[in-house]
Amino acid sequence: MKILFLGTPHFARLVLEKLHLSSHEVVAVITQPDRPSGRGHKLQMSEVKEFALAEQIPVFTFERVNRSMDEIRKIDYDYALTASFGQILSQEFLSNRPCLNVHPSLLPKYRGATPIQTALYNGDKLTGVTIMKMVKEVDAGDILLQSEYKIVDDDNTDRLMEKLGTLGGEMAVDAFDLLENGKAEFKSQDSRKATFVKLLNKEDGKLDFSKTGIELVNQFRAYGSKPGCYLTIGEDTIKIGGIKDVSEEFSGNIGQVLLFKKRFVIGCSGGAVEILFAQAPSGKMLPARDFLNGYHLKEGINAG
Repeated sequence: MKILFLGTPHFARLVLEKLHLSSHEVVAVITQPDRPSGRGHKLQMSEVKEFALAEQIPVFTFERVNRSMDEIRKIDYDYALTASFGQILSQEFLSNRPCLNVHPSLLPKYRGATPIQTALYNGDKLTGVTIMKMVKEVDAGDILLQSEYKIVDDDNTDRLMEKLGTLGGEMAVDAFDLLENGKAEFKSQDSRKATFVKLLNKEDGKLDFSKTGIELVNQFRAYGSKPGCYLTIGEDTIKIGGIKDVSEEFSGNIGQVLLFKKRFVIGCSGGAVEILFAQAPSGKMLPARDFLNGYHLKEGINAG
């Protein structure tokens, strides 16, 4: 089966890799245009583009896919497949050829752009991947395949994305096998059970010490890599690179800094958390002991 693939970040690349190794042919890739990245604001290609070029798969980087239908109609494909693409597809595109989507949640739960982060933030023990038919309404199409994954304690967004991306790629291959053999059966979603997730911004990463230690750990698991977690001390923003629930050892007033033999401990609801890695403004990310040697925190000061 000839597949047109649409995707952009690492999750999409994992799906594309599995599909490319299958008996199905990825005839072309559509991905987001190169974007400025890093301190030098140099143009950076997407991971999907990087992989496609290395494998000599034709690549298109339309700024607006829906305005490029004349070129898309010239591509000879049977099905389109999207995975974390980053653009909303028009009905005109969806009507051109049938289209599937790889979504990292057990739909109808967590429709939208941040299902992996939301599952971790909420402390879920179970998530998964859904292969569904693309329709105009976000993540509302009929389901072809669904597979569960049990979240483990050391899963964070990056690790879970890696696991679900690999699973999603394997499931995409299975989906196209079913379609090619005439064995595909779709089932509709129960929209009454649908939940929706939000886009993230920098403020979502600010640690809220009115939460419990477990909730703060889950916040870091979800947002630690992007948008990044931080706290404030006075006017300083301190980036956080690791956190641990130590409520069985310590407790203090909400947001109160508790220093115990070079351990960076902060009171929270029902206990305390230990900051494992921290970065001062204009500094480097350091283990907490090294951070405290340079930053000189006073016991009892409040962190916000």
